[in-house]
Amino acid sequence: MTPRLDSSLAWKTATRLVATNRDVLMAIAGVFFLLPGLAFSVFVPEPQMAPGTPPGKMMEIMAESWTSSLPLLIIVTLLQMAGTVTMLIVMTDPQRPTVAQAISRGFRALGPYMLAQLIVGGVLGMAFLVLVSAATLTGVQAIGAAVILAAFVAMIWCSLRMALVAPVLAIEAERNPVQALRRSWALTQGNSGRLLAFFFLSGLLFAVVYGLAMMLVGVVLVLMTGGELQRVLTAAVSSAITSGALVYFIAILAAVYRQLAGPPTAEIRSVFD
Repeated sequence: MTPRLDSSLAWKTATRLVATNRDVLMAIAGVFFLLPGLAFSVFVPEPQMAPGTPPGKMMEIMAESWTSSLPLLIIVTLLQMAGTVTMLIVMTDPQRPTVAQAISRGFRALGPYMLAQLIVGGVLGMAFLVLVSAATLTGVQAIGAAVILAAFVAMIWCSLRMALVAPVLAIEAERNPVQALRRSWALTQGNSGRLLAFFFLSGLLFAVVYGLAMMLVGVVLVLMTGGELQRVLTAAVSSAITSGALVYFIAILAAVYRQLAGPPTAEIRSVFD
């Protein structure tokens, strides 16, 4: 039977993992999160729209911006995925691998991780399209709205059940994406609601911290800088805060995995306890 998630214990474990490996995690976050995120913010600015732009024109501008930024977005996403697995290895491997070894193993797990995400995205996307298309054929707006809402809830639920794919790939060294998905599905059984509440509250905390920090930084930058320099500095601060949030989220995944996977071996227990 899968144990119940204790979010308080998971948070304490996550903060301890970050504190114990702080220096190494900062270096990895800088390479895989901060620099790619900053590059994306600088080289792919938000599309500018004049007041009163028609909705159709707005969609066209956003589509063009998305298309032009897609290659860089893919690179940034792959780096962040590799960084996620690398951090999980650093935080949980009792053998204490060097940063180079952890990065090498992180990139080796990138293929299975990417395939697992593509499988989930493909299945959920196809199911969503089928359900919405079927509801549209009925011609009843209420049915269509209900189906869209139900499909959205189902997608969130499935995403929660697949949340531990990265820890499975990193900690268990699983390289079969289908097996990693099955393992995550089994580990999260009976804990979807607790995971949703834990992730939501954690995300809310980070959102509040991010909003307050950017508000204060924005005031300072408006008073002291302007133009392109202000935009670059704002992007740098935003990327730094986001990178820190990602580090804590990855530690949360490791802590949740530790609880739901059951008692670890003596060596791995020493890492978490």
